[in-house]
Amino acid sequence: MIREIILPLIKYFTPFHIFTYLTFRGAFAALTTLLICFLLGNKIIVFLRRLKVNQSIREDGPQTHLAKSGTPTMGGILIILSVAASMLFWWDFHNRMVWIIMGTFLAFGAIGFFDDYLKVTRHNSAGLKAWVKLAGQFAVAITVVLILYFTGDKNTTALYIPFFKNPVVDMGWLWIPFAILLVVGESNAVNFSDGLDGLLAGLLIVVFLTLAVLSYITGRIDYSEYLRIPYVPLAGELTVFCLAAAGACVGFLWFNAHPAEVFMGDVGSLSLGGVIAVISLITKKEILILVIGGVFVLEIGSVIIQVVSFKLRKKRVFKMAPLHHHYELMGWPETKTVIRFWILGGLFAIIALSTLKIQ
Repeated sequence: MIREIILPLIKYFTPFHIFTYLTFRGAFAALTTLLICFLLGNKIIVFLRRLKVNQSIREDGPQTHLAKSGTPTMGGILIILSVAASMLFWWDFHNRMVWIIMGTFLAFGAIGFFDDYLKVTRHNSAGLKAWVKLAGQFAVAITVVLILYFTGDKNTTALYIPFFKNPVVDMGWLWIPFAILLVVGESNAVNFSDGLDGLLAGLLIVVFLTLAVLSYITGRIDYSEYLRIPYVPLAGELTVFCLAAAGACVGFLWFNAHPAEVFMGDVGSLSLGGVIAVISLITKKEILILVIGGVFVLEIGSVIIQVVSFKLRKKRVFKMAPLHHHYELMGWPETKTVIRFWILGGLFAIIALSTLKIQ
């Protein structure tokens, strides 16, 4: 909105040219989401408490979590509102990639909203039936992937792997099921990582900052050619979204830090997880996102291992899955577990960025 208003005025006042810079708009998009979260955070928490939108704690979970019962959930609404408002001010309305990202963001958020709503109204941790939730995720993923497939260029279906400067293979139509599984899998992986005060918000800050860097250099032909990574002309504008999301997560963490005043809920985790995957598809970082979000991979991997092991061997590999609960039951205090997982997330991000120069 601001960009569209300011651009025609550049010929009268050249300093307005700064509004064409991605870095400027991205930085102010982050500040906008941060400011909105600070201004609305307490009001939304009070509103959620008034509606008795309280978190239901798993009975089989760590006993220390029982004290969290009654804490408002669905705080992810604050993230969605702040990002949506910020993007209306700072994005390029002519860039179709941003529309795809916002559509994904809101669609996955709607699935998470209905899941959280049922949990709240039923006063237990069971929301949407598993098959209904998955069906919704697959429906959104299929729609987004098909749009990317039919509107993309020949590079869309090329699979790039870290350390290789050229695509390893052109997947052709097989890219469609691959991309769909990545979107659904990443969305659920992020969702599984939401279980401790501040854990997911802190990890997402690191992931979105990393994706902001990758989107920026992927959308610049000079940087992408120098680093020998695929150039995607429209990807640069995603920098604005990534920084807006990072700012929103910082603002949310203010209220979600231990002891949490509000929980993110599926409305936040599903929407952010789904959008991370789609950004990786657009920027051709489908494999690298597994490194950037390495903690998410470990979390969902622990769940899969636990389920398979129990079904086949009637034995559990971990004291409890997802992985963060395993370490809690080993005796790690919640804050120590969160900070150590943040450190691990930062290490994964550094490893991912280091691959850019090793092609």
